Amino acid sequence: MKSFTIQQINEVLKGTIVGDTFLKITAPEQLELANTSEISFIGNKKYERFWETSKACAAIVNEDISIEPGENRAFIKVQNADLAMSQILELFAPPTPLFSIDIHPTAVIDTTAVIGNGTKIGAGCYVGPNVQLGENITIYPNATILDECTIGKNTVIWSGAVVRERCHIGNDCIIHPNASIGADGFGFRPDPLRGLVKIPQIGNVVIGNGVEIGANSCVDRGKFSSTILGDGCKIDNLVQIGHNSILGKFCIMAGNSGLAGSVTLGNGVIIGGSASIKDHVTIGDGAIVGAGSGVTSDIPAGKTMLGYPAVEARDALKQWAILKRLVNESKK
Repeated sequence: MKSFTIQQINEVLKGTIVGDTFLKITAPEQLELANTSEISFIGNKKYERFWETSKACAAIVNEDISIEPGENRAFIKVQNADLAMSQILELFAPPTPLFSIDIHPTAVIDTTAVIGNGTKIGAGCYVGPNVQLGENITIYPNATILDECTIGKNTVIWSGAVVRERCHIGNDCIIHPNASIGADGFGFRPDPLRGLVKIPQIGNVVIGNGVEIGANSCVDRGKFSSTILGDGCKIDNLVQIGHNSILGKFCIMAGNSGLAGSVTLGNGVIIGGSASIKDHVTIGDGAIVGAGSGVTSDIPAGKTMLGYPAVEARDALKQWAILKRLVNESKK
């Protein structure tokens, strides 16, 4: 079991220690569940009231904290407790699953595939013709990389993920279990003689550097050219990204949200959980779409949208207040 003194933890955070504790810290935990050997976090002043009843011996706190830690307890004051929390979680993180050998004998790897130094391929994986894998990639058991794909260095592909033919993934990416990269886009047209005719999807998916795709999410290939995810995008579980959509850098999509085909997101766009975006819509840099919203038209940069159909947040809040007042009046 890992354990650290409060001083050793502060060597990582480089904050300011207030108070002191002689107890060794064995794990991070939320305030109400922590025991006397654990460290917690107070990222907002409204949570100060929980400190008195918490058993945690220490907490990472923002600099504006107004309470004292108490006897044999300590705070580490930092500028941003949420960011510091990520450092602490990394400090205590257990090791990832181990490989006894770099390339498992049950993996099927085409003779034309190029495998970079330090790359590990687990049991039951398939790596197709003319695939190029960079250095220090980790592919966990039962993942599939089909023909002519490229994957950059330090990327991790978890079990069950499928990367379809001719798709390209950058450096330092994480593809979580059962994610699908490059499945056919949803394209059909009615035909009087044949019913629904499938439109061939002959493009691919291009994913930048530092992108994370959550479990069971789908990024569909383009009908023509590419579906593109820019550097640093973070995609939650159960997200749908339709064919020929283009995401700028550092976009966030929360769980169960979806983009129809040919949607364009600028840089730093945030899509809330279960939000849906109509096809051929453009959302400008830094815009936010609230959870459960439905976007049917373009959104300018920097706007926050709520509701179904989505409107500017302040207008949505006014509408909801009016509806609430009407309902209350109808009950009188």
